[in-house]
Amino acid sequence: MNQFNKASLLASTIMAGAMIASPAQAQDADVTTAETAETSGQSIVVTGSRIQRTDLESTNPVAVVSSEEFRLTGAVNVEQVLNTLPQVLPGVTGFSNNPGNGNVTFNLRNLGATRTLVLVNGRRWMTADTNLLVDGNTIPQFLLSNVEVLTGGASAVYGTDAVSGVINFNLREVEGLELNGTYSLTSEGDGARYQFNGAIGTAFDDGRGAVTMYASYSQRDPIFQGARAFSARAAADGCIAPGSADAQGIGTRFTGTGGIAVAGCVGRGGELGYLPGGSASTPIASIIAPAGTFIFNPTGGGSRPFVDPDDLYNFAPENYLQLGQERYLAGAYGRYEFTDNIEAYGEIAFVRNEVPTRLAPTPAGVSVPLFVNSPFFNDQTRTVLNTNPVSTTAGPTLGNPLYRQTQVNFRFNQLSGRISNFDRDAFRVLGGVRGDITDDLRFDAYYNYSRTTNTVLQRGNISASRYRNALTVEFVPGSTTQLRCVDATARGAGCVPINPFGLGLANPAAIDYISVNATNVTTSEVINAVGSINGELFNLGLGADDVAFAAGVEYRKNRAEFIPDEFLSSGDVLGFNAGTPTAGSYDVREIFGELRIPILEDKIIHRLELNGAARYSDYSLEAIGGTFTWNVGADLAPIEGLRFRGTYARAVRAPSVQNLFGGLATGFPGAIDPCSDRGPAAERTAELRAFCIQSGVPAANVFTRDVQPNAQIQADFGGNPNVLQETSDTWTVGAVIQPSFVPRLNITVDYYNIVIDGTIGQLGGGFANAISACFNTIRNPTDQICQPFFGTRNPVTGALGQNSGGRNPLIGDANVGKLENSGIDLQVDYSFPLFGGDVSLFYLGTWVDKFRNTPNLLFPTRININEGTFGSPEYRHNVRVSYAKGPILASVRWRYEGGTQDFRIDNTFVGTARSVQDPATLPTPFIEAYNYFDLALSADISETLSLNAGINNLFDKQPPILGSAAEQANTLPSFFDVLGRDFFVGVNFRF
Repeated sequence: MNQFNKASLLASTIMAGAMIASPAQAQDADVTTAETAETSGQSIVVTGSRIQRTDLESTNPVAVVSSEEFRLTGAVNVEQVLNTLPQVLPGVTGFSNNPGNGNVTFNLRNLGATRTLVLVNGRRWMTADTNLLVDGNTIPQFLLSNVEVLTGGASAVYGTDAVSGVINFNLREVEGLELNGTYSLTSEGDGARYQFNGAIGTAFDDGRGAVTMYASYSQRDPIFQGARAFSARAAADGCIAPGSADAQGIGTRFTGTGGIAVAGCVGRGGELGYLPGGSASTPIASIIAPAGTFIFNPTGGGSRPFVDPDDLYNFAPENYLQLGQERYLAGAYGRYEFTDNIEAYGEIAFVRNEVPTRLAPTPAGVSVPLFVNSPFFNDQTRTVLNTNPVSTTAGPTLGNPLYRQTQVNFRFNQLSGRISNFDRDAFRVLGGVRGDITDDLRFDAYYNYSRTTNTVLQRGNISASRYRNALTVEFVPGSTTQLRCVDATARGAGCVPINPFGLGLANPAAIDYISVNATNVTTSEVINAVGSINGELFNLGLGADDVAFAAGVEYRKNRAEFIPDEFLSSGDVLGFNAGTPTAGSYDVREIFGELRIPILEDKIIHRLELNGAARYSDYSLEAIGGTFTWNVGADLAPIEGLRFRGTYARAVRAPSVQNLFGGLATGFPGAIDPCSDRGPAAERTAELRAFCIQSGVPAANVFTRDVQPNAQIQADFGGNPNVLQETSDTWTVGAVIQPSFVPRLNITVDYYNIVIDGTIGQLGGGFANAISACFNTIRNPTDQICQPFFGTRNPVTGALGQNSGGRNPLIGDANVGKLENSGIDLQVDYSFPLFGGDVSLFYLGTWVDKFRNTPNLLFPTRININEGTFGSPEYRHNVRVSYAKGPILASVRWRYEGGTQDFRIDNTFVGTARSVQDPATLPTPFIEAYNYFDLALSADISETLSLNAGINNLFDKQPPILGSAAEQANTLPSFFDVLGRDFFVGVNFRF
């Protein structure tokens, strides 16, 4: 950890100590630990347990975010507040354009959204896709009473997925009629977000029943990357001057015409052109040494030498920076006491969420025989095409000298951008009954069903086969100027010759012919039934509460499917790998129990309590079968106002439908086949040669280019029905300080340590790792790592993959890695009177001691060191200071993100040595600490009307500009504020 981060943590600790010495009284803080809230003596359930109790003390570290925090930030979506908490790192957000799918996910401790369990009112919520993730867009933010964030494994209480922790959104009962709205706008005058909400709630039948009904509409306007200086031009390594304040480079000039690609340019984002005589991976010296690199004139016909970087295509401006959104929410929840001892309850929710993503126009690249005498070319360009001596026989008819086999690349600006509209419809219904069996025994049983359908309409796509047809042309018989498509079947289907050799020269009819829209549909269903009892057993007679328990059974079924469009499924859509359907389901039957043992209270010490929980889960998946999870905890208060607590938990994450049943997708990963001549010569041993021959490489071809003619190897990727569950071990230890001599001061400090074994990923940690591990280390044809490379080689050349005459190796999901995360959370909240009002101070900080990822357990010493790297600072905090007097409240928030460095500088152990990259060779090696300041003001105008307004990112702090380490938009838009200064206003009516 750098010295500045250490100093920040020390200063925060000193601030907490200073507040201990300052007696005062004031109101509750906006964000609290579970211990700070007060109860009225009724039984409640704390997140992390099913046992009812009359206090909010918990052995688990639980932070509670109140609804007031959402109001003071003008939040329309829940992630706007959750992602600013130090424990939560952004998952998929409203700034996730590529990759992005319209979802919002939550990522506790940066361990992955699939390892964070999301609940609403303590129960499972609707899932959104084949990964079984919860979409935060489906949660009605304006009805929240609070959000509880629990750290650590909780599978013994809630089942699978509670590995890194639990986020529980609690909804409140509404009394009367509430109407409210929020409007936000950036200082640039764009990115408007607004929301209108209505809720009505009433009690009836003398208070025996209560119901809340609600509806909400919200809209978010998109912002293009071209609207911000930091994202208007696509930046890459080598195009950013190290240390430059304005580090922007490539894409200075718009180019939409074709060009001729050569070595060094291939793969550079967005350049356009054609490569005569072969594919881009063929050695360039043997292809077009005389002609060099050319680009077509915008007006067409002629070509000129390609200029780097002036002629590079700037794909950035047309991409979304902030995604648009239109969302509709509606639902109801209520309860009714049939008798004094039995109460029925229910919930129903409907969500319609529409989110588009947008990329630059399709970069279309195909290899076709070009008609040299086409009127699309002038004599100079025909000379360029005829310069290539290796393609003299290529064409629709062998030996035809009028054609040259050519790789034609073009950016289809005439077709506009590639737009994917994610239209998600979600429905959830829950019904249950609870009540008292005796004075000391209670029951609760409910059934929960949800279904989400996500329809994705993709526009701006290009059919590869139709594009080839439209490029492969000939003269109409009897004409020397008019062209037609060579393929008669294609002509019958509407094929029109296309001219991509200039800017805007393509015939609209040709554009219509090659363009396709694709519709993909994903469905996710959850059935969840739970029955439990809880109560008190006996008392140990040492002044403490009764020994309490909870026990029950649970059934859960997950089903999901993905149905791709026929074009996507066939692999005929340019820019997308072929996708196949995914469909599958599994269920689990579980039995669980908890025990809380208060041992003594006010006997020698103030309090001592032990607790534990266990759950057995029987999966329908043969590979998993049964799993056992458990946790134990202790709570010791030597004196009133000082508590020590600790937990140890075993938790699991079951594989998702995607992990288990994901359809095959074809990809072209960059990798080195050790049996070819591309690997280090020193590794070409006799033992390796023998194993290569055993795998199917002809003896004469071992260690030759025939085994791997291309830098990429074609392979298939998909699910694996034999993948196992992930297993985690978590232990926490902490202290809670609530000194009686300083009323309303609360300090909590907790150390956490989470280790997850068997993390699910691609077999071997990915194709490149798998093939290296098989041939260089394992060399066992029956090992699962080696099986993809046996029986898949071309028997003549030894090459892998269909495009090389073999079969595609299958790299399925497997339990391949390990994650470790440990650190310290410190939270302080304090309030006191001042000048006739009340001051409240709140601090929440997290220091990450260790965040390590072992992507491939076959190489246990190769460990990624992630703490302190981009997107994963070692230290983060939130500080909020508020002053309330009468109906007015003013508040300022300080968000701090610690400094980070590029992960390539010092992040990987390889054997016993580290792989280190010189910071001077990186475009942006370090990011300094970021400080954001936000202001908010609220006023209760009357008993029925309140107003709030504020400014987020008051000083208009701009995000850092990165090169290849960027997530998108040249930066990390989900982590850093990309909107700039942002204003909001809100109004709330209560009747």
